[in-house]
Amino acid sequence: MSLMSEQTIAAPIDDEPQVRGFTRYQSFLIALLSFTQFTLILDFIIMSPLGAILMPSLNITAGQFGVAVSAYAFAAGISGILAAGFADRFDRKKLLLFFHVGFMLGTVLCALAQNFHVLLLGRIVTGLFGGVIGSVVLAIVTDLIPLQLRGRAMGVLQTAFAASQVLGVPAGLFLANHWNWHICFVAIVGLSIVAIAVVALFMEPVTAHLKLQHDSNPFRHLIATVGQPRYTLAFLVTTLLATGGFMLMPFGSAFTVHNLGIDIVHLPTIYLVSGLFSIVIGPLVGRASDAFGKYPTFVFGSAMSIVMVLIYTHLGQVSLTVAILVNVLMFVAIASGLVLLMISREELALDRSLRGREAARAAAIVRGGELSAISALRKDAREAPEVDHMGEHWASIGAKGVAIDGGSFDLAVSDAEGRFNVNALRSGEVAPVLIFQKLAGI
Repeated sequence: MSLMSEQTIAAPIDDEPQVRGFTRYQSFLIALLSFTQFTLILDFIIMSPLGAILMPSLNITAGQFGVAVSAYAFAAGISGILAAGFADRFDRKKLLLFFHVGFMLGTVLCALAQNFHVLLLGRIVTGLFGGVIGSVVLAIVTDLIPLQLRGRAMGVLQTAFAASQVLGVPAGLFLANHWNWHICFVAIVGLSIVAIAVVALFMEPVTAHLKLQHDSNPFRHLIATVGQPRYTLAFLVTTLLATGGFMLMPFGSAFTVHNLGIDIVHLPTIYLVSGLFSIVIGPLVGRASDAFGKYPTFVFGSAMSIVMVLIYTHLGQVSLTVAILVNVLMFVAIASGLVLLMISREELALDRSLRGREAARAAAIVRGGELSAISALRKDAREAPEVDHMGEHWASIGAKGVAIDGGSFDLAVSDAEGRFNVNALRSGEVAPVLIFQKLAGI
């Protein structure tokens, strides 16, 4: 028999269709999620610049201020781990609204705080809810933005970090200097209300992931991921960099005012210039990593960080120009390491995505081979039902060691008749059915 007449042979698997640009809704969604990220990041980083104003206002020590800053990070880490067990079981829009409302209520507590304990409670509540928002935003982008445009979408989301530092922090310090520090958190509450209202009214539900089966335990997957050496090393380096940076950053404004002798009204200028330089330097670090290699660039940035931190922590009374120059160089050095880690993380994510595509293609090829064999067997059953043996044409269908992305492909048709006479099933008796089910593993 000839199989060429059967049109069930698997068609070639073409690459994913090219997508030229975002749709109108995708553009709106990315802008909305970027604005959401802006409010989240601004609330996180605004504490550090406010240190010189907060500590005397609430009559708290530097140690207590450090606890208030770190409480957000600890709470965010705990909530992120706990949310891994249920985050994929709900509509992502509802999840985003739930956690953003909780984040806003925590910010309200910070705005109303008149003592250290209320401020600490506010930072804990804000961290518990805010720590999940970033993950939900990235999950929404992954679900709704095609792979070809996902990098561009992530790049737009990253502008929220730059905007919060360049626009948000100087504006917050300006408001704090001209009114009081409470107004900074009130402004963030106002921005959050706008974001929540727009999400609730105009964002469509994100539920496609609910149709997928989630048989694996997310915590088991997390433990398995951490157990891989390259991920363990990446997590360790990220932890060390973040720890080193946040040993300095929370006390930057107080150190600048009390140790460097810079007037508090000039703090917005220092953070504005540092933020602008970080925007310019980020892409340059990426280009340097492509030209010279990631590890040499990372080593250079780390060495520069050590030198600049030593200079910064041994400064005395200096002019505003010197303070800006040292701050810029130090922030650029620290940001270099963080940018390289972000690049490496994106490459790992891309590697996982490519492996997923390879697995999907392999599954499609296997399914196509199975359908080809089934089609040939069905045709044989119609044309020659009285004969079944390995000398027929259907038995020649097969492939061995055919190279495909990520491995090889084998296909063979075996003779089940040699193990069991399938014609016995036509009798309707129970015994042949039970034997067949046992052999087939049903």
